[in-house]
Amino acid sequence: MGRRRAPELYRAPFPLYALRVEPSAGLLITAGGGGAAKTGIKNGVHFLQLERIGGALSASLLHSHDTETKATMNLALAGNILAAGQDASCQLLQFSPQDQETSDKQDNAGSQEEGPRQRKGTVTTTETQETGASTQQEGVELNVENLQSVQTDFGSDPLQKTVCFNHDNTLLATGGTDGFVRVWQVPSLEKVLEFKAHEGEIEDLALGPGDKMVTTGWDFKACVWQRDQLVTGLRWDENLPPLPDTPYRYQACRFGWVPDQPAGLRLFTVQIPHKRLRRPPPCYLTAWDGHNFLPLRTQPCGNEVISCLSVSESGTFLGLGTVTGSVAIYISFSLQRLYYLREAHGIVVTDVVFMPEQGRGRELLGSHEAALFSVAVDSRCQLHLLPIRRSVPVWLLLLLCAGLIILAILLLQSVFPGFL
Repeated sequence: MGRRRAPELYRAPFPLYALRVEPSAGLLITAGGGGAAKTGIKNGVHFLQLERIGGALSASLLHSHDTETKATMNLALAGNILAAGQDASCQLLQFSPQDQETSDKQDNAGSQEEGPRQRKGTVTTTETQETGASTQQEGVELNVENLQSVQTDFGSDPLQKTVCFNHDNTLLATGGTDGFVRVWQVPSLEKVLEFKAHEGEIEDLALGPGDKMVTTGWDFKACVWQRDQLVTGLRWDENLPPLPDTPYRYQACRFGWVPDQPAGLRLFTVQIPHKRLRRPPPCYLTAWDGHNFLPLRTQPCGNEVISCLSVSESGTFLGLGTVTGSVAIYISFSLQRLYYLREAHGIVVTDVVFMPEQGRGRELLGSHEAALFSVAVDSRCQLHLLPIRRSVPVWLLLLLCAGLIILAILLLQSVFPGFL
């Protein structure tokens, strides 16, 4: 029997490192590239239109945005503004749908002076053949423009490793190899805050309500900040039995809401072994109270090293990718695994993201409870679907219990006639 495979939504002409979903228009945004090396591998951000065709989810290339010599390694999305981490800089992009008829009129008006031009939102035939996707949704085009750009990391080998918007999308936080967190005004990218958060690289950061920020670094620390003031350090293993004599570091952190609790907030972190061993110890997944930052539950999540983490919009599910290409979905309440596909990509999974439940998300999900997108260095974007979990009504359980009791009484009466 062949190995189970996830549906392949899209294949880009370059390695993919980041993706986001814009729910109102149903756009899947993927980004990556080959970097500055002259290998012939392009760098770009691709905007894909998500649609349901024949009951299945599909993606078609709507617009290809060239990022020249810079590969986009991380993304954050706020409405129609993208923050793209490119080398040591953060580039803001703004995208907006444009009616095709309006665009045609603009093209015709300028054609006498500039000659024929390619429509926005289309790509060449060669690029279409490379990606294997259609390149235009009937009647819709996408206009993408570069806004501000700023250098965000100043280490000896500078690289922005993570980027995140705050809850109202007015601020942007970045972290990189120099260990500094820098906070920027949106969209001007004027710096409003800068502080040293870790010795060495910052691996991840997350912004929560109330200006709380959580950072993880290669110094084995995870810290909670109120602006530039340290609130507390996280201790994921303080209430656990003794662990193997292996140092762990925090790989990823994400905030998530508690389903059906308007004021409930959780923080989720992933801990991985700092060193690769012949017999690797397990990685761990921890849920924290998002207000007092006390650990609530920790569970092992396999021996494959976790590379990325995502939390669904409702806070119900967690998505994990691994360095060996596997993808998993966990339920956030109990940290139990619901879905697992071993070596879905066969190479490191660089990002995972859930389909949002607002906008067109519910329509695109169809009969599934959740959809997780994953990208990897193999240039593929895959879709992982979680069917709606069937639950048994309480009244049916009570009826079954009553039936079993009656059946047991009748059975005893037949075996022992004087039982009743």
